[in-house]
Amino acid sequence: MNANEHWVRRERSFRGISKRLSIKYLETLGAEQVDDGRVEADDWVADLSAQTVGIGPSMTLTQVDLVFEGDPDVLDPLIEEFAQKALRAGG
Repeated sequence: MNANEHWVRRERSFRGISKRLSIKYLETLGAEQVDDGRVEADDWVADLSAQTVGIGPSMTLTQVDLVFEGDPDVLDPLIEEFAQKALRAGG
């Protein structure tokens, strides 16, 4: 897939959701998983990575970092829709 010159990049992090579940949510939004950390759709792509982060002296959470690239007219509402799903999953 070739990103065209009008594509933008958006980076977001979500805590309390797994990488696996994030990929499932992105698939419901029209993407197809192409490898362990990447999904692609017609007018956007997302790369995912996960890490464990501390949120206090003795508690940790999984944080999924996503790098979205795509048409801004599609990407911005898509990220908002994904965020809504991720917030419901995490809490």
